[in-house]
Amino acid sequence: MDTTVDRSVEPLGLRRTLKLRHLILYGIIIIQPTAPMSIYGVVSNAARGHVVTTILIAMVAMLFTAVSYGRMARVYPSAGSAYTYVGKEIHPLAGYVVGWSMLMDYMLNPIICAIWCSAAAQNILPQIPYAAWAVAFVLVFTGLNLRGVQTSSRVNALLALGMSIVVVVFIAYAIRYIALVARPVGGQWLLPFYDPATFAPGLLFHGASIAVLTYIGFDGISTMSEEVENPRRNILLATVITCFAIGVLSAIEVYLAQLAWPARIPFPASMVDTAYVQVALRVGGKFLFQLLNATLLIANMGSGIAAQFGAARLLYGMGRTDALPKRFFGVLDAKTRIPRNNVLLLGAITLVGTFLLTFEKGAELLNFGAFIAFIGVNAAALIHYKFRSHEKVAFAALSPLCGLVVCTFIWLNLNLDAKLLGAAWVGVGLLLYFVMKGNKPLAAVEWSDPS
Repeated sequence: MDTTVDRSVEPLGLRRTLKLRHLILYGIIIIQPTAPMSIYGVVSNAARGHVVTTILIAMVAMLFTAVSYGRMARVYPSAGSAYTYVGKEIHPLAGYVVGWSMLMDYMLNPIICAIWCSAAAQNILPQIPYAAWAVAFVLVFTGLNLRGVQTSSRVNALLALGMSIVVVVFIAYAIRYIALVARPVGGQWLLPFYDPATFAPGLLFHGASIAVLTYIGFDGISTMSEEVENPRRNILLATVITCFAIGVLSAIEVYLAQLAWPARIPFPASMVDTAYVQVALRVGGKFLFQLLNATLLIANMGSGIAAQFGAARLLYGMGRTDALPKRFFGVLDAKTRIPRNNVLLLGAITLVGTFLLTFEKGAELLNFGAFIAFIGVNAAALIHYKFRSHEKVAFAALSPLCGLVVCTFIWLNLNLDAKLLGAAWVGVGLLLYFVMKGNKPLAAVEWSDPS
């Protein structure tokens, strides 16, 4: 679950001051160093313990997709959006479907964040029921967004630094526990990668379809094209390096967790959402348990608040161009300049979602929308560089084709319920579009986050 960073800049006169290292740091801040921890238990149960392997499979898909994002950022340096790439290269209707799917992700992110935060808060104060925590977190998300309270890029950078320190602390405790207590021998060191007693290819790829959530947000690097030195080179490199770095770090985090707590037996429902925190309790006692629980709680709160506000602004952009009823969605509060109606609507949706969805179902449905975007960008890169561009690019067809195939295969391994609900969402979007837009050109729909 990514943390949205303040990227507001003046549209003219941008200075190209960012270097490659700045972009990589920016990408890591968006994705968060603790990214795999929130989904660890869900992926472990889905893949029967093969979390490391699912993280690495997902990384392969994301590396190919990162190359496609980087290449398309060369073509549309001021856009930086999947729906623009797909709409321009394939068809405006395809771009609309990608944008509508991404809107679903924005709406689902605060739901799964509220679910996780409620479970984490119960770890601290178990006497307070889940329902009370869920209502409280939704009220916090919505209340702060109604007041326009957003974290700055500096605060997000400090949070990322704090998370990195906590990750290092966990790794140190985990290594100590594994060396002194668990003491794996021989083939036990490889069980997190492959356990013949529990391995099943279908379950492995189902787990990978959830593990992709670890990497969500890397595409945000492509929005920085106008501010970076040598964007044709650095956007692509930064996107690929960020995905690889997050993949390796995530693999280390879950590998140590699996050695400390072998996952042949599924995590019980009561601890599956916060399973990584339970591992921290085992390897580092109450101190590490509370430290990691609080860190992930803050991270998920920040992500949920930012995602809800982003969704509200996307709905405002759609309302402003009459893709949705303008009288409700396309208005701002006269005093705060916040799309108040949209924030309140999303608060209600988040509240209902926390009671209707589990963390796993919400994550899978979110990844449905993400994969629609990933598949679309790979297809757009394939079409542009293979059939339209005169620019000579290494592996012009092979790289996006591999990304397209791998992403499609993993997408097909999503839970059937997620695919059906996702398809229903796309259907509703198309119906709304044709009802509201009439004969207005498809390209007129505004998917940007309007300032």
